[in-house]
Amino acid sequence: MEFRIDSGVLTDAVAWAARVLPARSPMPVLGGLLLEAADGRLRVSGLDHEASARVEVEADTDVEGRALVLGRRLLDICKVLPRGHTEIAVEGARLSVTSGDARFGLSLLPLDDYPAPPALPEIRGQVDGDAFATAVGQVAVAAGRDDSLPVLTGIRLALDGTTMTLAATDRYRYAVRTLEWKPGAESRDEPADVVVPARRLTEIARSLAGTGLARLALNGGSIGFENGGLRTTTRLLDGRLPRHDKLFTLGDHALATTDRAPLTEAVKRVAVVAEGDSPVQLTFTPTSIHLQAGYEDDVASQKLPSTLTGPDTLSVAFNPGYLLDALTTLDAEKVHFHLLGPGQRALLTDGPEAHHRHLLMSVKPLV
Repeated sequence: MEFRIDSGVLTDAVAWAARVLPARSPMPVLGGLLLEAADGRLRVSGLDHEASARVEVEADTDVEGRALVLGRRLLDICKVLPRGHTEIAVEGARLSVTSGDARFGLSLLPLDDYPAPPALPEIRGQVDGDAFATAVGQVAVAAGRDDSLPVLTGIRLALDGTTMTLAATDRYRYAVRTLEWKPGAESRDEPADVVVPARRLTEIARSLAGTGLARLALNGGSIGFENGGLRTTTRLLDGRLPRHDKLFTLGDHALATTDRAPLTEAVKRVAVVAEGDSPVQLTFTPTSIHLQAGYEDDVASQKLPSTLTGPDTLSVAFNPGYLLDALTTLDAEKVHFHLLGPGQRALLTDGPEAHHRHLLMSVKPLV
């Protein structure tokens, strides 16, 4: 195998494929990246037991062939290559990488021991990469981090007609985002409801941003995405997230509305005196919102304009980190608080159509 490629293109391709490599594995070959050069293209592939990634880029191929090398070592080399053309070739039992005056050698791993990559599941339709990346980022903040409850570390992805619903919860908050997607003719009347590992889906979504329409593939055990030269798959999580329908139905409640950006800055400001997870209190009136945090002499407060429909005054308190996650992932100018009262559920939305909803449990207000 022998080919020439721009060092920047090579680095981007290797970095994208290397993101699925396991940190540790009983199978050393799973730490490898497979390089395949043919027909003016370079394909870089990586996989572990849960996910796979493959990217194809243009390259000047003089000699076709395949090589398997340690992926993270190759990535380290790529990061320090001089800018410009890079020549890569198999020389005996090693891979040589030459760029300018810099030259590196990498031991080859046995190709016969490398497992076949998983096939892409059935294509179900297309989704805009930018919209998908934004939506995944908005719900991923609510996904759990406790691996003893694997399903809560995932993001629910549901398909129903032309609507895709993404949702995540760690039992203390629940984020839901809907967006449009384009189902294929054969999939339009075939709903789906799966749970995808949040970390994997976040990485995939970020890589799809700015790439246009991406094809979504899905079967009973895995999900995949394909766009141009990018292809990735990941296994689904077993189980289902708690349904959010009843949780998000508040019945008779108060509605408060304020500007999102000033409120976000105010929460950051007053939370500096909040120790640990001590709450930030929000007291709403028909014309203002009063923020307060801290205890005894270490306190902070700020007042902002807002509106309140319902009672004359209503106080609720939230974990400041959870509240900031909700506020920063909402992207509308106004934030709407749907409030039942202190110590009860509170729903934050981005507007009347509520494409993005974030449920928080309020805590006991400050005394």
